[in-house]
Amino acid sequence: MTNTNEYAKLFQGELDRQITESATSGWMEDNAEQAVYAGGKEIKLPALSMQGLGDYDREEGYTGGAVTFSYQTFTMSQDRGRRFRLDAMDVTEADFQVTAAKVAEEFQRKKVIPEIDAYRYSVLAGKAKITDSYTPDAATVYGKLLDQLGKVYDITGGEIPIVITMSRPVYDLLMNSGEINRTLETTSFGQGELTVEVKSINGAAIIPVPSARMKSSYTFSADGDGGFAPAEDAKGINWIICPKTAPVAVSRTDKVKIVPPEQNQFADAWDIDYRKYHDLFVGDEAAKAIAVSMEPEAV
Repeated sequence: MTNTNEYAKLFQGELDRQITESATSGWMEDNAEQAVYAGGKEIKLPALSMQGLGDYDREEGYTGGAVTFSYQTFTMSQDRGRRFRLDAMDVTEADFQVTAAKVAEEFQRKKVIPEIDAYRYSVLAGKAKITDSYTPDAATVYGKLLDQLGKVYDITGGEIPIVITMSRPVYDLLMNSGEINRTLETTSFGQGELTVEVKSINGAAIIPVPSARMKSSYTFSADGDGGFAPAEDAKGINWIICPKTAPVAVSRTDKVKIVPPEQNQFADAWDIDYRKYHDLFVGDEAAKAIAVSMEPEAV
């Protein structure tokens, strides 16, 4: 009999790895390495609290205090899924594993990853406490970027790696501006087990993102063709500047369900049920060091 459980475990692990390494926002998942997931919508994330220094008293000694480590339970708001059907006449048991893996990976690359990116950037932009409305222009884009980057560094003290996520058209505009060449460098940037070379400015890595994924808000279809689209009042995001440790992104492929032809009551086919939970969490303190530049008009 077909070992669907082994197939499902293999798909689940590989699909989660693909999200982390292939999404432009995959680096945000590095902040959830200690997350505890047992299936379903709930995820447990570690929380650490501590107190600052107090005066030392010669009679009483040290000021009392404690470091508290615990886990907080969050509910992932994005619960998305799709069923794939592979006809038994086209896919035999011998080639099912390879064929199904290719279908699932292509589905994630074309449909799932762009949607997850778009959701994360819209949420992150909405959390930013440093905001600006700006129409990108070659003569001013460099100065505008440095101004916001300086505000972020002023808060972080330069001790935390900074990431600039930038809409691709704005990125191209910046790269073609004359001033950028004086401070532009190449640096190694890691997400998951993958390391890539990216451009950086003043120590901050710049990640170009397709403009379709850089809007202030989206609608996510519940049925039909599915997918996502910018909301009617959405604005274009020029860039988001944030500490690399600020966004905590979580995506989990829930238990993949595979029904082989011999057990399928509805068709002589393989049915693969794919379900993805994901969300983005940003703490109130972390939001203070996040900057966003938005286009002034809806696009």
